[in-house]
Amino acid sequence: MARCAPVPPAAAQAPRARELRAVVDETIALFHRLRWVAEQIYGDEGRSTARRGILRGSCGTARRRARTGAHALGHAAARPGGRHRAGRGPLVELIPNPRHRRSRLVRATARGQALVLRMDDTDDRVLIAVGTDLSTRELEIHRAHAGDSAQGFELGTRWRRVLATAQLR
Repeated sequence: MARCAPVPPAAAQAPRARELRAVVDETIALFHRLRWVAEQIYGDEGRSTARRGILRGSCGTARRRARTGAHALGHAAARPGGRHRAGRGPLVELIPNPRHRRSRLVRATARGQALVLRMDDTDDRVLIAVGTDLSTRELEIHRAHAGDSAQGFELGTRWRRVLATAQLR
């Protein structure tokens, strides 16, 4: 098992922590703004973040490919009853998985696929309108930095060891 370098003393890292906290705060604010805007533009069928994620996940990259429940449902599968509720309704369906007897595949119905295409078209038009002041290079930098920040949190060994010594518990 790979070991991470020891965490420098908190005092030495305070300016860096403040800057990262500002990035996290801005990211959270952006998430909430995007969620609110999505509720305004998608209406009832695409209103919930989870529903949009499930629909887009069940369409896959090719927009027609069925995915396993855990893959397509992501966080919904982690919530009690999330996977079962998500498989019901006119937008997605559960189908047999030829590779696994008990794990079913989630696939968007024709109505679900049509909704995803409409959502994608709306997204494209809204994003073009919102991003007129950003160059392609600026967008690439934003994406890369967001990915790098997310990666830091993916490495649980970096932040879990702090919890072992924290007084929060």
